[in-house]
Amino acid sequence: MTAEHIYPISDTLVSRHEQQLLLNQQGMVLWFTGLSGSGKSTIVQMLQRSLYQKGYHVVVLDGDNIRSGINTDLTFSNSDRIENIRRVAEVAKILVSAGSIVLCSFVSPTRTIRKLAAEIIGSGDFSEVYVDTPLEVCEERDVKGLYRKARAGIIKDFTGVSSPYESPTKPHLVLTTTKASAAELADKCIRYLESKT
Repeated sequence: MTAEHIYPISDTLVSRHEQQLLLNQQGMVLWFTGLSGSGKSTIVQMLQRSLYQKGYHVVVLDGDNIRSGINTDLTFSNSDRIENIRRVAEVAKILVSAGSIVLCSFVSPTRTIRKLAAEIIGSGDFSEVYVDTPLEVCEERDVKGLYRKARAGIIKDFTGVSSPYESPTKPHLVLTTTKASAAELADKCIRYLESKT
């Protein structure tokens, strides 16, 4: 079977506008990027809880959860990293079309990968959030012991050690974890979201 035999039904479904009216919110994606251990997941968890308490419908797509679920077949090679983000972006796009606020928490180490995500989701729905934490701070935290294993050569292609991380050049939002608590940074995200609606 080829692409010519595929017939999308999106034009017959309940529209995004109708979904957003039902949820009383605007669908959008906040794409959190930063080194492993930078604080992405912690901030996203607090942000989701705060938004939930305010009555918003929020979906979290987190790197570890996705890697242990729909993307278990992927490695950390460059081509598989790209495919990982491509799949996540496609899922996020579907969720946004249903009116959801989607919080994506992925290292997504290169500007090219993040550009791909933005192109799939659509620039009007995509906001890049840079969780800015120095490498040495991430290594000090090292909750999962990943940096230690990477330095010992047990983990290959580990971002920040044996694989590069390219910081965003023009993120929509910068969260500097050395200057504010996770709760304060989650509040900053809420203010940003509310400014977009």
